[in-house]
Amino acid sequence: MELVTVDDIRAAAARIDGAVVRTPLLPATWAASDRPLWLKPESLQPIGAFKLRGAYNAVARLDERVRRRGVVTYSSGNHAQAVAYAARAFGVEATIVMPDVTPQVKIDNTRGYGAEVVLVPIGQREAAANEIVADRGAVLVPPFDHPDVVAGQGTIGAEIVADLAGVDAVLVPVSGGGLASGIGTAVKALSPRTKVIAVEPELSATTTESLSADAAVDWPVERRARTIADGLRTQPSEFTFAHLREVLDGVVTVSEEQIRSAMAVLARKARLVAEPSGAVSLAAYLSRADQLPSGSTVAVISGGNVDPRLLADVLAERA
Repeated sequence: MELVTVDDIRAAAARIDGAVVRTPLLPATWAASDRPLWLKPESLQPIGAFKLRGAYNAVARLDERVRRRGVVTYSSGNHAQAVAYAARAFGVEATIVMPDVTPQVKIDNTRGYGAEVVLVPIGQREAAANEIVADRGAVLVPPFDHPDVVAGQGTIGAEIVADLAGVDAVLVPVSGGGLASGIGTAVKALSPRTKVIAVEPELSATTTESLSADAAVDWPVERRARTIADGLRTQPSEFTFAHLREVLDGVVTVSEEQIRSAMAVLARKARLVAEPSGAVSLAAYLSRADQLPSGSTVAVISGGNVDPRLLADVLAERA
């Protein structure tokens, strides 16, 4: 299996330049003095999440004649918005298959970018997308299981190393594995001493179990769907797992309560709105210090598309 390289990531960076935000590293002055922390707020992207990088790179890489047939994807929300946004930028049609339990804010945003949204039960989204591809002759842009998507996400890792030379650890949310695969590939190529640690919910800990078994495991979708982190309810593919096995230095899990607490900290101390999936890296920093490397740390805040009612509940709980 041919893995994504740092050269692929460099090419992706040139391709998406000007289409995505080069997010800053924000120093968390309120963090532990013996473990300096910076936040990488991908929630500041135009669609509110890191997914724009991979989606835009993948759509840009398509042959123009293929792209004109339209693009299709399946997603719980952030990749959906990213593909819709990229399709609009290239002037092509987008059809997005989303689980019927997706937060309404993500559905509304996806439609707002001009995409057709098809809602299906969570376990049927991939099959439904493939059926649409076959019926319409469109092209599938998968949410993580594609080299162009992984390369686009890897541009985050390249930016981190460029902006914080000598960083000791990078904490990355993991689910399907495209983000962690891309960031890990970039960081290990450009700063081999830096530790890359994946973070996932305890209730959807497929990467933890897969690495322990040294093989990609399969959890029923109903089991993964228990977590509040709706963007982290999938699991690595064979392609992304091959990357994770090569580039991760460890993986830690966080509880639902720790995720909610991290969301509140981000809102109150960092002035950042984060969805549950976007807060897991900070949850690990705050609650799993004994399992993490020491030294300067970057926590990737992967997205901010949170249901307003959920955010209000989380803040009220900790008033």
